[in-house]
Amino acid sequence: MSEETKKTEEKPIVEIQNVVASVILDQRIDLNMIVRNFENVEYKPDQFPGLVFRLEKPKTATLIFSSGKMVSTGAKSEKQAHEAVHKIVRELRNKKIIGKTKPQITVQNIVASATLPGKIDLEHAVTTLERTMYEPEQFPGLIYRMHDPDVVILLFASGKLVCTGAVNEKMVYDAAEKLMNELIQKGLLIR
Repeated sequence: MSEETKKTEEKPIVEIQNVVASVILDQRIDLNMIVRNFENVEYKPDQFPGLVFRLEKPKTATLIFSSGKMVSTGAKSEKQAHEAVHKIVRELRNKKIIGKTKPQITVQNIVASATLPGKIDLEHAVTTLERTMYEPEQFPGLIYRMHDPDVVILLFASGKLVCTGAVNEKMVYDAAEKLMNELIQKGLLIR
């Protein structure tokens, strides 16, 4: 097997750090009733209009608004985000705080980290890759706005990446793999 073929068979090591999902329940919610029925909540209406509902499994924090809108954060996968929302909806139903409504869940953003098999030549990457910004005096990472998939990736010389803006996990894996292959092809990944 040639060295070039071997290089492209490697895959980046990707880890999902946070999934943010928005939720619409087609009904209003009495936040004070949630406070009276649950201990794992924070509600300070004089500081913020939303209530924070924390779960241990999956470990998430979900903002709940009286309008029936919710925002779930902290999940480590799309599946976990859905599980957290459904668990909260079930608990609210059990306490008769909401009726039988089906939550409309939309993943808004996935943040992931990745490790490439080598170091990245950021000085050359900024002139070789399109849609980049790199000011090492301000920030040690290169900002790369990938077009397809439409994500933003922070590249660090160590070979570490942070990917944001994906709306599904496939986008994250596709972006990391595409970037790695592009860096290899352009001689920007140093082994």
